[in-house]
Amino acid sequence: MMHLALLRAVNVGGSHGLPMRELESAFKSAGASAVATYIQSGNVIFESNRPADTCVGAAKAIEARFGFRPAIIWRTADEWQAIVAANPFLAQGAAVESLHVACLESAAPAVATQVLDPRGYLPDEFVVADAHVYLRLPNGVARSALTTARLDKALGTVSTMRNWRTAIRLLELLAV
Repeated sequence: MMHLALLRAVNVGGSHGLPMRELESAFKSAGASAVATYIQSGNVIFESNRPADTCVGAAKAIEARFGFRPAIIWRTADEWQAIVAANPFLAQGAAVESLHVACLESAAPAVATQVLDPRGYLPDEFVVADAHVYLRLPNGVARSALTTARLDKALGTVSTMRNWRTAIRLLELLAV
């Protein structure tokens, strides 16, 4: 079965440098097959019968080789297809350039989602949906207060964000 691993904060701003060839090697050494990466931001497509164990093994291999252990959030190909299909901002005609999805390590408890008051982030908008957050950031991610750090704190979990063009391309690469 095909899976997608999303590493948080790799090759961003000069920190946690990780060559994609090494990333592929870490996943292969952890038992994955059909491993491929997409762009330099920690997107890995792989096949595994034990994806959670594969991701833990890959994180350990990265830590042993590079001295840091990245958070790795994974989704099955079917889950990723459902995430892409359910973006509520697409139905509203939002510009693709303004759309992002933040994947959460675990589902956000309903009470945690109440901490994020949508009115406090305008013109940015977001929808929390189980273990991901859809975002519409009309002024760009760099100008938004809806950072992964803020999402992590408010929702009590770890997140990693991808722009919508990357989300679509990853879906294509998963060949769902």
